Amino acid sequence: MLPLLTLASDGHEHAYREAINTLATQFQLTAEERRELLPSGKQPIFDNRVGWAKTYLAKAGLLEIPRRAYFQISNIGREVLATNPDKINAAFLRQYESFREFTAPNTPETQIAENVNTQGDITPDEQIDQAWQQLNQTLADEILENIRKASPVFFEQLVVDLMLAIGYGGSRKEAGQATQATSDDGIDGIIKEDRLGLDTIYLQAKRWQNIVHRPEIDKFIGSLTRNRARKGVFITTSDYSIGAREAVNNLDIKVVLLDGKQLAQLMIEHNLGVTRKEIYEVKHLDSDYFTDM
Repeated sequence: MLPLLTLASDGHEHAYREAINTLATQFQLTAEERRELLPSGKQPIFDNRVGWAKTYLAKAGLLEIPRRAYFQISNIGREVLATNPDKINAAFLRQYESFREFTAPNTPETQIAENVNTQGDITPDEQIDQAWQQLNQTLADEILENIRKASPVFFEQLVVDLMLAIGYGGSRKEAGQATQATSDDGIDGIIKEDRLGLDTIYLQAKRWQNIVHRPEIDKFIGSLTRNRARKGVFITTSDYSIGAREAVNNLDIKVVLLDGKQLAQLMIEHNLGVTRKEIYEVKHLDSDYFTDM
């Protein structure tokens, strides 16, 4: 917030987008850091933080919004800079009544902003994303726990259903016919890559709690090579050793390793074994609507 207010100290109107670029240069952010997104994947983290800094400063009266997507310093903002503050954060802004009203408790619109004051310098969008990640992680843990308690036959069906949900395998009947049950607490089989059967994907799955090591992956790669297969997916409910992950590098064929966490996340993403509990809509201003004001 302080760098943004300092940027506006010249008294001129500043474009929001230009301010983002200027501050990014000031902070010497790399291109990779500029591209880092919120967990929702909808907005760069840095852009989001600059946006909320502008909102907070405006709500406290330190910035003014003369027109859409522009801001400039106010008299209160000049007075603040004259005191040479070390930093400006939400706690600092609470000395202003307008900001206290913005973050007043017991109002649905502002409880998120109030929570930010007690949880550090994160934006409301970041807080929502963090809560979403925590809920998903808890759900993923529950999914894995139930998979490990299920029967080998159920795990067979689950893996096929997941491949279908992702978009492979044609129909459920065709996928089931292409999959061969084994006695190693998992499945070994093939599934169509598409409905036309233009290519096939070899599958191996282990409903294990122990780490999968390189010898298991080498065996799978050998099987693929002997069958002249070009694509394979190895799925486990546990994890892989470093050696196992290195085994699939620099191959002439494509081998994908899915660990337990990825398996659970794919099930969540494709609504397999989960149901929707609640939907919350996060809306933003439609600036085009106000263009002719």
